[in-house]
Amino acid sequence: MDASISPESDFHELSFVNKTNKVPGSLAIWFAILAEMSEFMIMFVVYFLAKVHNPELFYEGPTKLNTLAGTTNTLIMLTSSFFVVRAVIAIRDNKPKQSANWLWGAVACGVIYLIIKVFEYQWNTAQGLATETNIFYGVYYYVTFNHFLHVGWGSAGLIWVIYRINTHIYTADEHEGLINMAVYWHMIDLAWITIFLLLYVIR
Repeated sequence: MDASISPESDFHELSFVNKTNKVPGSLAIWFAILAEMSEFMIMFVVYFLAKVHNPELFYEGPTKLNTLAGTTNTLIMLTSSFFVVRAVIAIRDNKPKQSANWLWGAVACGVIYLIIKVFEYQWNTAQGLATETNIFYGVYYYVTFNHFLHVGWGSAGLIWVIYRINTHIYTADEHEGLINMAVYWHMIDLAWITIFLLLYVIR
């Protein structure tokens, strides 16, 4: 994967805004993202309501979580988003092989995220932190497992896009499916950053 960015790369090349200045992605993907974000927003509302009524539990709860695992997964998700951006730039430069390679990097990040999260859940169990421990951990497991599922099927979606690139369905002139997947993946990334701040950082 060639990580170099040519000097002539302008703002349009480094973003998902295409040369016609259209909003990236199709209307359908934005409806899907709106639905997904609405789901996460409901979870966040539940989080804040629970926190208001249980301030001590929500102050102490984050101190017992594996912050290293949460921080590592945050860096992994940010890295995966960078890989996806590079994949879009590569396909626009008519470099499908490089685009697929960048997407494989994003898939690898997704898999690593899932593995770390599984080990984190096991670590939590060893510390006696379960859904029934208190309401903070109930919210923690519900929100993070929901995001876990999103990363799983998002990674599967990236593999599908790689297949379509390798079979020349997506080209430099026609790759809306890649753009849709890229926008969706960034939504997953943004959701995790919010989750990380709420559950691991904010007291």
